[in-house]
Amino acid sequence: MTNELTGKEVEVVRDLDYLMLLSKQYPTIDAATTEIINLQAILDLPKGTEHYLSDIHGEYESFRHVLKNASGVIRNKINDIYGNTLRESEKRALATLIYYPREKLDMLDINEREVNDWYKVHLFRLIEVCKRVSSKYTRSKVRKAFPREFAYILDELLNENEERINKYDYYNKIIDTIIDLDRARAFIVAICNLIQRFAVDRLHIIGDIYDRGPGADIIMDMLKEYHALDIQWGNHDMVWMGACAGNEALIANVIRITARYNHLELLEDRYGINLLPLATFAMDTYGSDELKKFMPRGVEVTEKNQKELELTAKIHKAIFLIQMKLEAEIIYRHPEYQMNDRMLLDMIDYEKGTILIGEVEYPLNSTEFPTIDKENPFILTEEEKEIVERLKRSFMHSPRLNEHVKLLYSKGSMYKVFNGNLLLHGCIPMEEDGSFMPITLHGKSYRGKKALDELDRLARQGYFNNDPILRERGLDAMWYLWCGPASPLFGKKKMATFERYYIEEKETHVEEKNPYYVDREKVEWIDKILADFGLNLQDAHLINGHVPVKVVKGESPIKAGGKLLVIDGGFAKAYQKETGIAGYTLIYNSHGMNLVSHEPFESTKKAILEEKDIISTVTVLESVSSRRRVADTDTGRELKSQVEDLLQLVNAYRKGYIKEMIETAYINKDQF
Repeated sequence: MTNELTGKEVEVVRDLDYLMLLSKQYPTIDAATTEIINLQAILDLPKGTEHYLSDIHGEYESFRHVLKNASGVIRNKINDIYGNTLRESEKRALATLIYYPREKLDMLDINEREVNDWYKVHLFRLIEVCKRVSSKYTRSKVRKAFPREFAYILDELLNENEERINKYDYYNKIIDTIIDLDRARAFIVAICNLIQRFAVDRLHIIGDIYDRGPGADIIMDMLKEYHALDIQWGNHDMVWMGACAGNEALIANVIRITARYNHLELLEDRYGINLLPLATFAMDTYGSDELKKFMPRGVEVTEKNQKELELTAKIHKAIFLIQMKLEAEIIYRHPEYQMNDRMLLDMIDYEKGTILIGEVEYPLNSTEFPTIDKENPFILTEEEKEIVERLKRSFMHSPRLNEHVKLLYSKGSMYKVFNGNLLLHGCIPMEEDGSFMPITLHGKSYRGKKALDELDRLARQGYFNNDPILRERGLDAMWYLWCGPASPLFGKKKMATFERYYIEEKETHVEEKNPYYVDREKVEWIDKILADFGLNLQDAHLINGHVPVKVVKGESPIKAGGKLLVIDGGFAKAYQKETGIAGYTLIYNSHGMNLVSHEPFESTKKAILEEKDIISTVTVLESVSSRRRVADTDTGRELKSQVEDLLQLVNAYRKGYIKEMIETAYINKDQF
């Protein structure tokens, strides 16, 4: 007889405290083994569908439609189920009903008898679609998504008992009762929402929700309600995050960009930002001449709107010069940013009306600088200081903006590694020789993944830290993320905003991209990045947004032999002439990975009235001979770890290290 413990027993003893805690959730051998069986069953389910979108830029109508149709997933399910048994017009009508159930039901124009028949036909069709899209989930997970008022009925209809006698009559009676009790409309809305919910298991937003388009706040409201979401911050998200956190230079940038695209109502009416002091200052300070470069983009000037647009242009011009002064303060505080070339106001010869860029002197197209002291050009006037302070309070105390920014923090990050892929909005800054470009932060140099991790931490510090010194350090890093030369969200040597406004010579407008964008076709470059993040080089992908894919010029979103996928194809209307399409999205399901390109979306009204879906083209990137299972995912790895813990718990029960608590009622807490 020996007193030596086996390896398994030593492990049990070592983890006894943890296993004692676990035993409170699974107090008997039966409870633990039942959960092991449940988890093993989940591991064998097909992998859930992931939906990737990027660079939405406030285009909420296009975004909402792509979200509702899941980049064609729902229409494909309808085709799979009904094939040639329904006409194309019927399938199109069914898809539109699923996307916009309330609106389509409001448009029903048929008599009472016909409407009941219509309800019956469409309820059965919707149930079939819902069965198909929910089939890859456990009954527990499906039940949790049910609205409470219809939970029992939905459970009955979606989980047929093949052995039930008179099954057809039973289900027919349920449908008839729903209609007779005048609940068909509410039930249809509920089941359509469920179909949308089950069509996609997880949504990835790879940056740039904000700027250019009119409805970033509407998009954020939609994302707030989404069931499973992650966000990789874009540079345009960061500028709003920093503004909300109180970075004065980023506040100026937000107002400038919003004025440039004529969406000041987003700030004033929907986020409650008080722009009146700035508007009054701009009207009193700037004349109506020399405003051409500051007039809102994409808006035709008419006799009716001229005064309003001129006021917007004056606000635009006033806030830009304030921005230049505020940015100079940050650059002065951080010589390690190496951005002295962006302190341009002291390079102007105000008498001659010229500016020195590098070693070349250029004429300015405007010499109206009423708030600039030629001896101290970076000093804010007293009136500007007061305006900036009032704007800062308004941004920092906007309840709705803070709600949206907190969502960006809770669901967002600089990057995400998920199911073997690296999701990153911009780039990993590189040197020309393929090495990682260093970035110096508070006296220390960082590269690659470590740089992104530190920048992520600083961005959170800038919003959440109460220490004024640490908070300022974080806020300054957020500004650098917006426009710094080694920023992974910006990816350019400089932001030539001043040059575009004030200098006509186009060569000064060029914003030289980081070498990453020049050589990202090189497999070895992408492999180096993926390896830095600990990914398997055999099947990993780097998924980017940020830079529009110029399809009209023959550019492909698939780069580096398929290892790099760029899915910014032009959601923003401002880019669509340049790109030729209206965005790329990516679908990754149990069968493989598909790249979807979209034609421009006309309007929600047309989509509903004419049942007009976005025209999309699918490119199969990868397909697998055997379906990927939950076991092959990050979730699967977590479940396997749970199974291993439960096996140890069972072993501890059987070895006598922990006693069963038979008298404790066991409650099964489903997680999936």
